[in-house]
Amino acid sequence: MYILSLGTGYHDAAAALFDDYDVIAAVQLERLTRQKQNKGGVPGLCVREVLDIAGLAPKDIDAVVLSRASYPTRYFDYSPLKRVEYGFRRAMGSEKLKDLWGEMNRRGADKAEDIFNRPLFFKEWGFRDDCRLFFSNHHFAHALSALFYTDWDDALMYTADGCGDNVHYSQRILKDGTITTLFGGEDDTKKPRRVDSLGLCYAYATEALGYRPNRHEGKLTGLAAFSEPVVAEDLQKHFQVDENGLIGSDFEDFADMRLTVRQMAEGQEPAAVAASVQKVLEDTIFTSAQRILEKHPVKKIALAGGVFANVRLNRLMCEQTGADEIFIFPGMGDEGLVFGGALQFLMERDGLDAWLQKRRRLDTVYFGRDHNSDIDKVLGGDVLVKKLDGDPADTTSKLLQQGLAGAIYEGRMEFGPRALGARSILASPADKGINDTLNKRLQRTEFMPFAPYVLAEDARMVFDVTDSNHYACQFMTITTAVHKDWHDKIPAVVHVDGTARPQIIRREQNPLYADILMKFKEDTGLPTLVNTSFNAHEEPIINTPDECLTALLNDRVDFVVTQKGAYRRKAA
Repeated sequence: MYILSLGTGYHDAAAALFDDYDVIAAVQLERLTRQKQNKGGVPGLCVREVLDIAGLAPKDIDAVVLSRASYPTRYFDYSPLKRVEYGFRRAMGSEKLKDLWGEMNRRGADKAEDIFNRPLFFKEWGFRDDCRLFFSNHHFAHALSALFYTDWDDALMYTADGCGDNVHYSQRILKDGTITTLFGGEDDTKKPRRVDSLGLCYAYATEALGYRPNRHEGKLTGLAAFSEPVVAEDLQKHFQVDENGLIGSDFEDFADMRLTVRQMAEGQEPAAVAASVQKVLEDTIFTSAQRILEKHPVKKIALAGGVFANVRLNRLMCEQTGADEIFIFPGMGDEGLVFGGALQFLMERDGLDAWLQKRRRLDTVYFGRDHNSDIDKVLGGDVLVKKLDGDPADTTSKLLQQGLAGAIYEGRMEFGPRALGARSILASPADKGINDTLNKRLQRTEFMPFAPYVLAEDARMVFDVTDSNHYACQFMTITTAVHKDWHDKIPAVVHVDGTARPQIIRREQNPLYADILMKFKEDTGLPTLVNTSFNAHEEPIINTPDECLTALLNDRVDFVVTQKGAYRRKAA
């Protein structure tokens, strides 16, 4: 059964194509439009991309899964007169988007199907009349995306973000083959919206420091390590956690929260503000989880939602709860809803018992298009580029030892916010100065050092990798301590607090990526390399060969390595 799942959220629109429980392709809209966190409406480019990767047409799709987010007004079941009006607006290029969940609440509709114009939607996109249509629950989809890729018998499923389907959190327990919803189910989404979002609070702090909210929160996460949380107590007093782990606040509304955060930030050093909001986030979420675990003792934790892009919070959730294992879905933001939505459809189709039996661990997130057949033609065909002699891994190791920074372009593009070896920039970890020089070339203003990648057999030698965090470390979603005897050897990947955000790899996942590291280790004795995403500031990660060539010609990197060779710009 072919399932096309679409994310039409307020940011990070995406599409995923499943053959039952198997992922065929998945892509974020930003990678195709080159507009960071592209959003809104039906991501038609994503639909065409995943179908083309699979060699399918819309008529081949058996089920379409949608999130309850924003859609063009023509897809709402209005009166004939309104349809004429919105048809005219569309023709004039002024059609607006409306929030599906908001419209459901306004009209008192129990189901999205009651107000969504399915016949028009299916006709426009070419789906068969007997194709099924399913609307997912935002936070349940987040939770299922994390749980499905485990083999656990029990777990706390915890989600948190700015908002989705009218709530900011969900907490569920898997135990004895049953999922129990503690908060965030359908009934909770229909209640008045609570003013308790730590995700929005963090975004308001990002805004107060002059950064872009819902995009630059990671800057605060890095900046937080450079100061003490001097105003955390003032902010913390506004948040409470009840005995059941439910988070609340005393803010009158979100305007009040935003103003309070802005006033808190006035006159303070940016690092102090970042440290403060980080501490409030960590303390509140941890207290919530701890109280849930006291009442529902389980030993595994599955996390998703944009709040859990915060790698420092994830480390706290792993270490301080005493979890046996933790997993954060790699596409933890709204892009990941296309996975969870399809998985929710499958659960309702097959039943929980069968769904649980179908689970599997995630090996990679290489779900985009493979350009290996074109990348060498594009690079080698440009008169300003030369191909270097020698084995790609050996050549790359030598270039990295010279202090150069190069990009690996290999196989299918990654899904999610992290570059994980398909579209990554590599550099030696031995020189801390690479952070400043490379960030300048990429026009970035980052406070965390670059992340390292490491072979599975070396991971515990260098980093505080345990049975609890090993799985999460495969996807660069958690920080760990770096063993002290390595701090001075690999300073480019060690943060000021002695931590790093490693990616653990195995050769069978990406042979070229592993071979480069193995050759570098053989040459230098260092078992890690820098891995940062292949993109400039405010750009999505590189997707096509032409984009890769442009980055090379614009001096974003010194060279590009592919399966067939390494390429450099010719001397002027």
